Amino acid sequence: MTISIKSPQELEKMRIAGRLAAQVLDMIGPHVVPGVTTEELDRICHEFIVNEHHATPAPLNYRGFPKSICTSVNHVVCHGIPGPKVLKKGDIVNIDITVIKDGWHGDTSRMFHIGPPTVKGKRICDVAYESMKRGIEQVRPGATLGDVAHAIQSYAESQHCSIVREYCGHGIGSNFHEDPQVLHYGKPGTGPMLQPGMTFTIEPMVNLGRRHVKLLNDEWTVVTKDHSLSAQWEHTLAVTDDGFELFTITDHWTL
Repeated sequence: MTISIKSPQELEKMRIAGRLAAQVLDMIGPHVVPGVTTEELDRICHEFIVNEHHATPAPLNYRGFPKSICTSVNHVVCHGIPGPKVLKKGDIVNIDITVIKDGWHGDTSRMFHIGPPTVKGKRICDVAYESMKRGIEQVRPGATLGDVAHAIQSYAESQHCSIVREYCGHGIGSNFHEDPQVLHYGKPGTGPMLQPGMTFTIEPMVNLGRRHVKLLNDEWTVVTKDHSLSAQWEHTLAVTDDGFELFTITDHWTL
């Protein structure tokens, strides 16, 4: 495993890319309403990334992925492909944005409620968010990725939810996916030790039911096997000398 340590100049480029990705989610929020299709959300995001940010949507054509964003609705865990699906009241949807600006990546996702949330929809979104937050709060030099993973898993399971194990966070920088893998389950004190200049995502996928998932025939869309709701939030961050810095924040959105 080769984990890259970013220079101050590289961290500044990632800071810019992360903020741009988060601004896309700020922008798309008012459009996430009953009656909109996920394909329309993809179109709006694509045009904003390309025409306003003068950046590149990283998912488009990445390993054959056909769209510029991922839209994962209800029991879709991750990598949902935008299409003709119409969002309706009570749905929850994760919108996952990754942009490339000047060769560097910013990767983030948020959950959105369609109209007033259902009890179950609000609960799984809240548990997933708190799980991510508790993982991020473990990040500091000398801690391990196992510390991050354990904080996420222990909270989610204390709420009688489950952590998806087949998909995880990842190192990020000039490449979309780099070392290390950032698992969302594990034991304290295990895994790579964190050092200043490391950059990665934390993005737990939390299910309201059992943790088991399956991949659909499109070879991208991942769903819960028991059709229970799933939620995910994601930030890109760097390890600093005394903790962490979130890159995927805006004036309207932070931890």
